[in-house]
Amino acid sequence: MSLLDLLFPKRCVRCKTFGSYLCPSCFSYISFLEHGVCIVCQKQAIGGATHPRCLTRYTIDGVFSSLAYTGVVKKLLYQFKYQPNLTDLKNLLTELFYEGLIQKELFYSLLSKKSLLVPIPLHASKLKKRGYNQSLLLAKGLGTKLNLPVSDCLIRSKKTTTQVGLSKEERRENIKDAFAINKTSLAELKQYSQIFLVDDIATSGATLNEAAKLLKKTGVTNVWGVTLAHGQ
Repeated sequence: MSLLDLLFPKRCVRCKTFGSYLCPSCFSYISFLEHGVCIVCQKQAIGGATHPRCLTRYTIDGVFSSLAYTGVVKKLLYQFKYQPNLTDLKNLLTELFYEGLIQKELFYSLLSKKSLLVPIPLHASKLKKRGYNQSLLLAKGLGTKLNLPVSDCLIRSKKTTTQVGLSKEERRENIKDAFAINKTSLAELKQYSQIFLVDDIATSGATLNEAAKLLKKTGVTNVWGVTLAHGQ
């Protein structure tokens, strides 16, 4: 047992049993998402691809999410984001993320194309306060599992308020022009025609769409989102 485990012993987020963040009994409360959703209109979509009628030149091509953002998953992600001593929770979440993604036929077919994983960034002030970017940790975990490179090429150039509680239109306005591309990464981006944006949760899709718009304007042909969870 490590010193970290002695200082911060693992407990199941649901039943509080010591030993792991999610005990075998409570694992059954996790729901893997079987049906895809168009992130623009939030209606069911084949494989998770954005509906042709919802797709514009700079819209994200689709979003793949592994888990339903309810109950146990909400508790796991809350601990992951707001309990700094629990960042090693990424191992469990990466496994769940990976297992949910590889079951999706469309996502799996896209892996034959040269691709890059790009995490959604935090603003510098929030990164300093939290100490880590949960999306970057998830991206690195997925990168190892899928044998894909990871680039922290996006910058959160605008300090936005939390998206929680905002309407769909307010979320779009809040996140508008929030991202920039690290100039040192431009040459790297040109090597890839397909990028997977990585985030912990997809709700309205405003954040993923804004990041995708910037990347497509930079010249990336296809931009997809991959998130651990999807919820309202």
